Amino acid sequence: MVYYKSDELMIRNMEEEDGPVFVEEFTAQGWHPDPAVYQRRLEDQAEGKCIALTAVCQGHPAGSVYVYLTAKEGPFKGKGWPIIVDFNVLKKFQRKGIGSKLMDSAEQIAGQYADTVCLGVGLCREYGSAQRMYVKRGYIPDGTGVWYQDKQCVQYVTTCTVDDDLVLYLSKKLPGKDDEK
Repeated sequence: MVYYKSDELMIRNMEEEDGPVFVEEFTAQGWHPDPAVYQRRLEDQAEGKCIALTAVCQGHPAGSVYVYLTAKEGPFKGKGWPIIVDFNVLKKFQRKGIGSKLMDSAEQIAGQYADTVCLGVGLCREYGSAQRMYVKRGYIPDGTGVWYQDKQCVQYVTTCTVDDDLVLYLSKKLPGKDDEK
């Protein structure tokens, strides 16, 4: 399915061929992607657990994001809210509006299932651009503080590593159908 299309950019459902491209491109950026993650996301999409999106810029996969229909971890577990997971845009495609269009599509999809969407964002500097973008888009911290490996950190008690598993959870109220008029 295509969620957005212009002359330069298309946001569509992820396809099996996208995974190897992302693995190669992220490896070239110095990241350590796990090819199995892309296969798992496609399986989750086939099972109706998530919508896996790929941004294609001038025919080349440029970014991806996953909208899980209900949060299974963190402070939003059990609330029935969709959660946006693993938002990424390849470095060579950043600062072109691709991330904004991916998030627009993800939020539009989430809005079909609930009036609120949530996400977790990493706390190290590598996530700085994403942190700023989420705040600008209206996401606010949920108030439960920092989480590490799906456990809430306790002041003066929890010891953790600053890695991809150290996150702050945010949520955003989505416009309702009455708000669109």
